[in-house]
Amino acid sequence: MTLDSPVRLGVQVQPQHARYSAIRDTVLRLEELGVDIAFNWDHFFPLTGDREGLHFEAWTMLGAWAEQTEHIEFGTLVNCNSYRNADLQADMARTLDHISAKGGAGRFIFGTGSGWFERDYDEYGYEFGTVGSRLDDLAGALPRVRARWVKLNPGPTRDIPIMIGGKGEQKTLRIVAEHADIWHSFVPPAELGHKLDVLARWGEKVGRDVSQITVSNELHRGTADFEHADALYDAGVRLFTLGISGPDYDLTAVREYLAWRDRKNDALAA
Repeated sequence: MTLDSPVRLGVQVQPQHARYSAIRDTVLRLEELGVDIAFNWDHFFPLTGDREGLHFEAWTMLGAWAEQTEHIEFGTLVNCNSYRNADLQADMARTLDHISAKGGAGRFIFGTGSGWFERDYDEYGYEFGTVGSRLDDLAGALPRVRARWVKLNPGPTRDIPIMIGGKGEQKTLRIVAEHADIWHSFVPPAELGHKLDVLARWGEKVGRDVSQITVSNELHRGTADFEHADALYDAGVRLFTLGISGPDYDLTAVREYLAWRDRKNDALAA
């Protein structure tokens, strides 16, 4: 992993327990504050709090974000591969890329994973399968996504970054080694070195230099925990993500982590 890469902060605006107007306003505030990436998630129901609470769908929301913002990158943390045909996912991603370009390159990040929340599958009529079968489906989908990007007219405005979530050593990290520009996980700092060693071995097996893959991880929610953030940084993390939930989307910790990000980047530049 490239340890001299700048630190970036992504904020996951969890689309639960809030009216859409609050979500829209929060994304605008994140851009104004200088957050690097705005994420949502690809679920159909709240994951915390009232499980029957307010909730909105991810990809249609991203179209609005692409239009309303000017600078911030955006995407899902992460898309569920199971819900959509691979070629359709590629076309949707390419379209978001163009909507967000506004005279330059697009700003969409294609975050994806194999899916895990069984209620989403059951209530929307998708076959849940097994952890292994869902990972096999993801492994089969990503070459199709990349091939479709080449075929589309017009093609994407840039090489759309692929972000893959998960930590499994037998399948997930192989998929990361083959396809990812960004690897996202919740792995604690003490375990990241081992996972990165596994990823490097998969890189050797699939014939790809994985040293340029950006390592992404989750910050503790609530009050900013700089000790944890520093430990992740020392372990090689350079994209830090923070989840915030409705109805109010408190940005106190976001501001604190932005200041921490800037201190880290100032030290790198010195």
